Formats: sequence, C-alpha cells, structure tokens
Amino acid sequence: MGRSTEEPLRRRQLLGRAGAVAAGRVAGVAGAAAGPGGERPDAANGPDHGLGEGSGCRPGAGPDGGVSWPVVVRPGDLRYDSLLRGDNFRFVGRPDEIRVVGSTEQVARAVDDAVRSGRRIAARSGGHCFENFTAAPEIRLLLDLSPLDAVGFDPAMGAFSVRPGATLGQVYRTLFTGWGVTIPAGGCPEVGAGGHLCGGGYGPLSRRYGSVVDHLHAVEVVVADRAEGARVVVATRDPDDPHHDLWWAHAGGGGGNFGVVTRYWLRSRDVPAGAGRDDPARLLPPAPGELLETLVTWAWDATMDERTFTALLRGFGTWHERGSAPGSPATALYANFLAGHRSSGVLQMVAQIDAGLPDAGALLDGLVSAVTAEAGVPPLATLRRTMPWLHAMTWPGTGEAGNVVSRRYKDKAGYLRRRFTDSQLATVYRHLTDDTDGTESGLLLVGYGGQVNAVAPHATAVAQRDSVMKAIYYTVWTDPSDDAARLAWIRDFYREVYQDTGGVPVPGGISDGSYINYPDVDLADPAWNTSGVPWHTLYYKDNYPRLQRIKARWDPHDVFHHALSIEPPRRRS
Repeated sequence: MGRSTEEPLRRRQLLGRAGAVAAGRVAGVAGAAAGPGGERPDAANGPDHGLGEGSGCRPGAGPDGGVSWPVVVRPGDLRYDSLLRGDNFRFVGRPDEIRVVGSTEQVARAVDDAVRSGRRIAARSGGHCFENFTAAPEIRLLLDLSPLDAVGFDPAMGAFSVRPGATLGQVYRTLFTGWGVTIPAGGCPEVGAGGHLCGGGYGPLSRRYGSVVDHLHAVEVVVADRAEGARVVVATRDPDDPHHDLWWAHAGGGGGNFGVVTRYWLRSRDVPAGAGRDDPARLLPPAPGELLETLVTWAWDATMDERTFTALLRGFGTWHERGSAPGSPATALYANFLAGHRSSGVLQMVAQIDAGLPDAGALLDGLVSAVTAEAGVPPLATLRRTMPWLHAMTWPGTGEAGNVVSRRYKDKAGYLRRRFTDSQLATVYRHLTDDTDGTESGLLLVGYGGQVNAVAPHATAVAQRDSVMKAIYYTVWTDPSDDAARLAWIRDFYREVYQDTGGVPVPGGISDGSYINYPDVDLADPAWNTSGVPWHTLYYKDNYPRLQRIKARWDPHDVFHHALSIEPPRRRS
C-alpha cells in the first residue's frame, strides 16, 4: 500500500480512536446487583416492553427456530477460538468451557456449577476489557452474556430495563426510537452495557447529564454462596432497601467484584417515585435530535514546535478549567483533543453539542478561539457539520481500537482537576516526538466535569466528582513480537508525566487518580507505582473501605475476582 493511501486510512483510524476512548470505552467485565423485591430464583421473568431488540433473555428455542440457550463450547469445537477472544488480542485465555447464556436462571446455574466444582468463573458482556480480567489463565468457565441483550420499559419497576449483553448502540436506538430519551453513556456503540454501567461509564452527554450511574435505579445480580449456591438479588437506590449497599457498589465500583449483573434498571435520580409509569419519556433525559460537530486539525510536523504544541494543549485545558462547573452553559459542549505521535501527521480536536440548544454555534466558536488564541497557528482545516444524533451514536465500528488485524493495545489513564503543568506538557511533547514508529500511539484529553460534579463523592462509588478532564494514554499494534517495545514506550511515557508523584496520578491539586473502567494493572505494581499510594486509592479514594465491607457481605469467599478486584477486608488476628 502506497503512502498516499496509507495516510487517509491512518487519519480515519485516529479519528476512530478519539471516539473510542473519549466516549468512554470500558472494561467489558460483567458486574453484580440487588433490590427491594428481595431474592428470587429467576428475576428475569419480569416484562421487558421493548421494541424487539436482540434475543432478550428467553431461554430455549423461540417460535422462529432461534438458538436454544445455553450453548456450551469446549476446546476442540470449531466455535471455540472465535468465541474466546475479546476486543484486546493481547489476552486470550483457555477455559475448559465457554457457556453462552440467555436468562438469569441460566447465569445462576452456571455460577452454582462453578462454585460447587471449585472452578474459577468470569462473566463477559461486550468484551472490551483493557486487561485480562476475563482471560486470565486460571479462569475455567467463561460466561458469555451477549444473548442477554433486551432493552425496554419495565412498568412494574417504573424504570427502563437494560440487560448486560445489550450494546450501547442497542440501548441508544431502543430508548430513542421508543421514547426519545437517552442516557449519558459512552460513544462506542459496540461496547456492552454490562461492564460499562457498573464501572461509572461516561460519554458525550455526561457534562450535561452526569455519569451514567447517576441514572441507575436498580440492579439485578447473581451472587454466590458456597453453602447455599447461587441466588438472585435485586438492589435499588432506595436507602431503605436492605440491599442498598449492593446497588451502591455497582454505581461505579466496577464489574467482576460481587457477582454477575443480569439486569440494570435506569431512571434519573431527580424523578419522583411513581412518576413516569404512564409516560416513560419523563424518566430519563431527552435525547438530542441533531448533533452539531466541529473538527479542527493542525499539521503535526516539524513546524509544530514545543511552544506551539504546549500552547494548544494548555488552551484546551484552561477552557475546561473555566467551563466545567455544574450548571455552566459550557457543560452542554463535549470535546476531546487527540495528540497522537508526530508520525501520525496531524493533531485534532473534536467538539460536539446538541444542535437544538441556544448559542450552540457560539459555544463551539468560543472553544476553538480559546484553544488557538495563544498558539497563534492557524488550523490546517476546520470542518463543521450537523448530523442526526442517533446516526452519530450508532455508526458501526466507531471507537474500536485498531482494525480487524491490529487488535493489541495498552491504555493508561488519569483524572485531571486542572490542566497539565507546563512541565508535564513538555514531557508529553518529548515522548510524542521521539523516534518511535508510533502512528497509533499518543495522548487523548477528554472533557469531563459539569453535572458529573454536581453529585457528592460518597453518593455513589464514583469518588472523582471534581475533575474537569480525563487523560488517556494509548498505543495500538499488530505483531505480538512488538509487545515489549510498545509496553515499554507507554509505561515510560506515563511514568514521566507523573514523575513528581511516583509515576502515577496521585489525588492532589492537578490529578485525581484513575478510572476503573480503564483498568491498568501497572498501578498495582511497585515497579511502576513508586508513590506509596495503593492502586485502590487511585481508583476509589475514600470509598474503598465501604466497597470492602460490601464485598465481605456479598462475596465473602472471593468467588469473583481479577487483578484489580475489590479485596475483602483483612481479618484482625
């Protein structure tokens, strides 16, 4: 392939990458749940009044001759290798069994089988995990939740029901088509709801509407007990619910910690009890009709010196410092700045806003002016366009890392309370202009804050409630022989950006830890985290002890665990 063909392809891939992480692509580890109705043998029997999205949770063959769930696939089966892989090809496990399930009852049976046989189990919904949480070599039973994908309104609960196997694209399409509403979740339509929601997912509407967990009303989960076997629990946001702590843990605590989530119910926290049963459109935020988007690019070559580069990123960060307070008109605008390696040839900023809002164009103009004013370098190109909102949010493949061949990647992340210091920006410039062939490597700054910061840090398990941006460091490659080099590059890059705080984003004046849906096992490795601050403080801050107590109650034998899972509190001797 000649260079003239490669360059447009690379730029399209970078645009996709910007959407991927900026929109909140997440760990694809299924979570857990509970609610006021107590425990039931199969809580999947409640109605899902949806629009026919997917196969739902109906066990057995349907009248149309569909698949009869569960399906069990073992090594030697021609389907095994295809069903084994998640999104990140760095991690490929070798379980004795892949069980593809279609109901809560089947999930409970699988958990019970694993517990009684002493096999380690892991559940996967969308498979977009950054680490090996569902592909560790110790996992013997991999639970595939993808057929559990129904989305609809549950009048009994007075909330919208979302199954963990539903992709975000399915969720958006069903909510929009049926009721004209949406949730502030990620912008990658093929990410599964299972891991995204319980990890505190965010996306293009979070500055306006908050974190997705701020709209989590209840959760259904299969929990494990070595004596009694598996059981199904429903937990709600109601503080009087005896299982409320399990709901709280899944409002940002991350998947794979307490059990297997088999259903979420969504309803905004400010909706009065009993409201919306006759008009479900009152239960969630209204979706935009159209999206107004601006794409600004700069030539990323020898003419982009350190002063100009630093000025661009400083301007982007300063604008977010000033425009991220809850209720500010600027929180209607969502933007990210993609600073790929110089070998990519282009720097780019993408900003979007509901086209129907007053002064939408003026808000975009203000951002572009703020970013470019200090740099003094005109953009290479500026494109503004209006498009249907649903079209943008459900376009197939948006945000996927790499392509059908290049599926190996490593991402690292950090919250920002303020913009990077000039010293940190100088470090960023140095790493992005080294002699590495890093076409698909770099840094992505993502706008955050706004209504996310209107909720107290202890109201949910999402502790970071005063940040204004997220920083995502990424590298994507094809050949396994490049693993060591690519990992070394991104680890050195990250460590040097945070060199003043032990190589990690320790909560303080600039940083505020990291995001559990972008898991990074290096934060638990003293070779890369020399701060003396444990990994769980970086992710959960002061909320971790409560998560440990909930772990002790609902999974005392640590049936569900992975490299960064909640640890039960240590017993005092």
